Amino acid sequence: MKYQQLENLEAGWKWQYLIKKFKDGEPITRHIDSNDIDVATAQLQEFEHEPTRVLAWIAQNMAFDLDNKLKQAIRAKRKRHFNAELVHTRKKSIDLDYRVWEKLAEKATQLDATLSDTIEYLLSEKGYSEDQEEECEA
Repeated sequence: MKYQQLENLEAGWKWQYLIKKFKDGEPITRHIDSNDIDVATAQLQEFEHEPTRVLAWIAQNMAFDLDNKLKQAIRAKRKRHFNAELVHTRKKSIDLDYRVWEKLAEKATQLDATLSDTIEYLLSEKGYSEDQEEECEA
């Protein structure tokens, strides 16, 4: 599915991505000299609310090996952004212990289904068995 590209919004995401990488200690510029690196990163930090300058900075200064990673991160962010607009496409997350995930994944493989579909199936089975118990008691 193709999602609309919003240049200003995505420039902000690119800025956030690069700043996070910089704060994590990863090299974000293609420069070798430490003075050039310091100047370039200082410039980038100043461009937070200037999308066109962020894009120009990326073209001039960003490390070449970050190009694909940045593109992938922006594609994922774009997908999450547009999917979050509708309740039924918005992603939710839950924390599972490894052993629980392992059992769930095994059941999903047996059913040839996604984890979400498997959870839905197991819940409906549980509801069905509870209904049967109530009928037997009555």
